[in-house]
Amino acid sequence: MGKAIRYLFLIVGLVVFGYPFVWMIIGSFKPELEIPNLKLWSSLMSLNSYHQVFTKIPIARAFLNSVFVSFSVTACVIVLGSMVGYALAKLKFAGKSILYVLILFTMMIPFQITLIPQYVLMVKLGWTDTYLSLIVPSMMSGLSIILFRQFFLGIPEALIDAARMDGCSEFQILFRLIWPLSVPVIITVAILTFMASWNDVLWPLIVVRDRSLMTMPQLVTIFVIGGESESQLGSLLAAATLLALPVILAYAFFQRYFIESMSSSGIKG
Repeated sequence: MGKAIRYLFLIVGLVVFGYPFVWMIIGSFKPELEIPNLKLWSSLMSLNSYHQVFTKIPIARAFLNSVFVSFSVTACVIVLGSMVGYALAKLKFAGKSILYVLILFTMMIPFQITLIPQYVLMVKLGWTDTYLSLIVPSMMSGLSIILFRQFFLGIPEALIDAARMDGCSEFQILFRLIWPLSVPVIITVAILTFMASWNDVLWPLIVVRDRSLMTMPQLVTIFVIGGESESQLGSLLAAATLLALPVILAYAFFQRYFIESMSSSGIKG
């Protein structure tokens, strides 16, 4: 009886949280007049809304821009975050605890506080309307450092000492020994970073005005707010579906590693 009640609550939760996404996806294929109905199916399904989106805005180019920026940011965060996390977890140097506290402190500062100084810096460097302004400010993440540090603390010191005795450098230990043992946390950081970079709207709106360099969330926002959608609900749903699909697919494929890492990277030490 208890198990049946738990499954009932899970099914109710699935319907409550999943129905809006299903309605959005199916509504993007329905005729404009039938979209407000709560029914999920229509006999007049078509790709007309997607055709309008691809015709009115360069969403394919924006998709490629988002892929390039998100993958570049994710790769940098994984490499640099794992290096700092390894240093904080396994190396001994003066001020390590203070540095760790400072990294925690940076996570408490709202993005809006550093927004103007970062923009001024991009202007001074001449990086506005370039990919550098979208990638460089996000190359390091405090959360990724914390996750890597907590995971690396669980790796036995004897394994690292043995590698040092065999003549391995710290970089070899990290990339050839630690990385293969850290697949769950690497995938977790990759998913979180990719999602954050993919969904970022405010920063691209500030530093990029060239339409050929706009990311997908930025272009979709302009498409919705700027009036290019002409208040066509089908076009809005189609654009939203195209925007959400990559993140949904990424999480669906890697959710096992994500859950494993979050359960094994508890705060310790």
